[in-house]
Amino acid sequence: MDLKPNPTAAVLANPVTISKSRLVVPSGLLPCSPPTLVFSPNLLTVPRKKAGILDVRASSWLDATKSSSPRHKITMNYNHERVSADTDVAYHTWMEKYPSALTYFDQITNFAEGKRIALFLDYDGTLSPIVDNPDLAFMSIDMRAAVAKVAKDFPTAIISGRSRDKVYEFVGLTDLYYAGSHGMDIMVPVRQSSDDSPNCIRSTDKQGKEGNLFQPASEFLPTIEEVFNSLVKSTKEIKGAKVENNKFCVSVHYRNVDEKNWKTVKQCVHDVIRNYPRLRLSRGRKVLEVRPDIEWDKGKAVTFLLESLENGSGLSDHDDVLAIYVGDDRTDEDAFKVLRDGNCGKGILVSSVPKESNASFSLRDPLEVMEFLKSLVTWKKKTSSLNTASKVEKENTLIQT
Repeated sequence: MDLKPNPTAAVLANPVTISKSRLVVPSGLLPCSPPTLVFSPNLLTVPRKKAGILDVRASSWLDATKSSSPRHKITMNYNHERVSADTDVAYHTWMEKYPSALTYFDQITNFAEGKRIALFLDYDGTLSPIVDNPDLAFMSIDMRAAVAKVAKDFPTAIISGRSRDKVYEFVGLTDLYYAGSHGMDIMVPVRQSSDDSPNCIRSTDKQGKEGNLFQPASEFLPTIEEVFNSLVKSTKEIKGAKVENNKFCVSVHYRNVDEKNWKTVKQCVHDVIRNYPRLRLSRGRKVLEVRPDIEWDKGKAVTFLLESLENGSGLSDHDDVLAIYVGDDRTDEDAFKVLRDGNCGKGILVSSVPKESNASFSLRDPLEVMEFLKSLVTWKKKTSSLNTASKVEKENTLIQT
């Protein structure tokens, strides 16, 4: 999985004003190393020895180039999106309300003092970069290692809009809990309190784990399949459109569609779902999602998982739990709100541009998410060592007395 290349690449509209260093995504975050960007000094050759009209024309060309260049420096963020200096200033102002989870890491761990941390992670845009082809949204080797380590120290779940099987194929780690289709497809440890639920069935997943499969929208499976086929048919003539079946929801991606055809994509979706009053439409980052119109979202999925994690003993009934949710999209706001309103955790929004959120903290991109996960592991080791030393000291004191 990690050996597949990421086909996305930044397009340099103005290489004169873009810093080369800002264009290079760290190799550790890509499935393979990106091609080297070469800036050749021979792209523009201005004759120096010939006098006369040629010198004047060359000078005029250079002056025109300078005057037509943007006044503000343009850089590229982690997801290959163009960001102006003005946006960067606005982002730093925005961070006064949503401070960096790295800068304020000590404050977050202070909240966790004397508590157990439960970690919830989105996938696309959080653990992997946003890419043009959703089938190629691979997480890096370094990111996978960071997630594997943090999952050994804290109960960890990934809640994605993708199908549960698909996100497991991307992540490939067995120590995690997976919730697909925005939490409408969850495999949790067997626990007595869930055995009587009509939406829970005993099952064995692809990881070989036996558990309770929770699917509150199971009755919608035939309808979702029917809508998927209709959307594939209705959008097949729109270049760049991609329809993805995520089991309990259908995602229509238009990131690769010419902007002039975006309205056509949206109209196709509206024309299909108007015949399905029990389905609703939601929007994400260049994606339209059709899902069952039931009272279920990522926020309710977090609540359900808190009741089911840690080998079925449950976490939600304890006051000594701090839930941390990291996500980047609109659908993650439901989870941020649950944690904020219930005062039971902290939401961390992953974004390189200012946006209103129910989150408490922010991270700029998956690179910073990886650093945050590593920091949690380091903090866990440090606190464990301190607790062990404190215990030994107390035992020694008791022996001496």
